[in-house]
Amino acid sequence: MAGHSHWAGIKHKKALIDNKRGKVWSKISKAIILAARTGGGDPEMNSRLRVPLADARAARMPKENIDRAIKKGTGELEGGQVDEVIYEGYAPGGVALMCEIMTDNRNRTASEVRKLFEVHGGKLGATGCVAYLFDRKGLVLIQADKTDEDTLMELALETGADDVRSEGENFVVTCEVNVYSDVCEALEQASIETIVKQVTRIPNSTVDLDVDAGRKVIKLMEALDDHDDVQNVAANFSLPEEAMAELAGD
Repeated sequence: MAGHSHWAGIKHKKALIDNKRGKVWSKISKAIILAARTGGGDPEMNSRLRVPLADARAARMPKENIDRAIKKGTGELEGGQVDEVIYEGYAPGGVALMCEIMTDNRNRTASEVRKLFEVHGGKLGATGCVAYLFDRKGLVLIQADKTDEDTLMELALETGADDVRSEGENFVVTCEVNVYSDVCEALEQASIETIVKQVTRIPNSTVDLDVDAGRKVIKLMEALDDHDDVQNVAANFSLPEEAMAELAGD
């Protein structure tokens, strides 16, 4: 819909990331541990490991932290017991919401996440209740004045990315998860600065919200995102640009 941004949650969250870099590193470490545990510590042989390694580079995570996480995953160091869980539910206004979790204690995390949903007017749902509304993709957000569409289109063709789209003051590149690390590496080699790089769940339809409803959804997303075990939060809402600008100033 013209004048709306369904990247609202992603753009609003960006302001928090730099202030929580230590927490971001901790979350990436869990993803590296799990990937290395399931497929080994060599990214050339383990495509799943390449995804959190790309995230680690984007977050400027120290090499020793990365190496330690890989060794925990392969069993060379202790501390590799991490499970992956997906929680689904609803935010205020009927907005569908998905949480990707990595935890060493499922019962504790389930209780804490359920409480966050309840406190912020949402409801945790059953497995599969909203998953069909999302596609898991790699997503990169780039400020439009840092490059041009032709350059990005060429890069997308070379790396196998799905789409390059202009969204207001930004370009949005989406790709399949298996080429996400290739896209990130190509952007780095081209010295193209990015605002957000992540594997996330992109909604295939959205719920239009006004500023008040949007504020409630974003507060829930931020509370979930602040939880140590939550890797990613995705929601299927859309906001007018003027509402997004107002919320960005909160």
